[in-house]
Amino acid sequence: MPEGGTIQIAAENLIIEAGNSLTGKPGRTIRISITDQGVGIAEKHLAKIFDPYFTTKHTGSGLGLATTYAIIRKHGGHITLESQLGVGTTFHIYLPASDKAVPEKKADRLITGQGRILVMDDEAALREVSGRMLQKLGYEPEFAKNGAEAIEMYKAAKESGKPYDAVILDLTIPGGMGGKEAIEKLVEIDPEVKAIVSSGYSNDPIMSDFKGYGFSGAVPKPFEMKELGKVLHEVLKGEPQ
Repeated sequence: MPEGGTIQIAAENLIIEAGNSLTGKPGRTIRISITDQGVGIAEKHLAKIFDPYFTTKHTGSGLGLATTYAIIRKHGGHITLESQLGVGTTFHIYLPASDKAVPEKKADRLITGQGRILVMDDEAALREVSGRMLQKLGYEPEFAKNGAEAIEMYKAAKESGKPYDAVILDLTIPGGMGGKEAIEKLVEIDPEVKAIVSSGYSNDPIMSDFKGYGFSGAVPKPFEMKELGKVLHEVLKGEPQ
């Protein structure tokens, strides 16, 4: 739509009568309608619009609508269109309704807990999201921006008699100390430290062999609250879930 506009998407249940070949197989059907406010399609092109390699665009391949048509047909469906030059186009997709019952999705069980958790991450947004998750799970979060800050906070908390129950360390900190270096220092301070490594690089060897590097658990980014609760429970209680 070169001049902008609105795309409307609608869905409805239909019963297709036998003999109505224009809208697919007879029976219970879902119709999905997509309407734009674009330039429209000339009447002379309507019969060819789904033909492979047919295109009115200088840079088009002519395969988009042909592929769409093939996919819908393989699903036992049908596609039609209505168009007016200068007004817009509506595509109608007809798909046979499934007779299968929709399986009930079990609610995810959150594993809650208690304790002080130190989160080390250089991104403020991730610290904020992690903090909210931890609070909802029952924990008290505190934050460090890099490994050096996390080490100082962990050491001070231990000396004050109010140690952290666990630490979550981001593996990579651009321009600063990351989790790999920080865990070495934390183990020197506290050989019993319960540390969880977190990273968006799931193929990093530390994520798959975290115990070999001094960590007690690992959680890949981005993680959900249930994953965070699970790994904290396993690390703090030593009970796999």
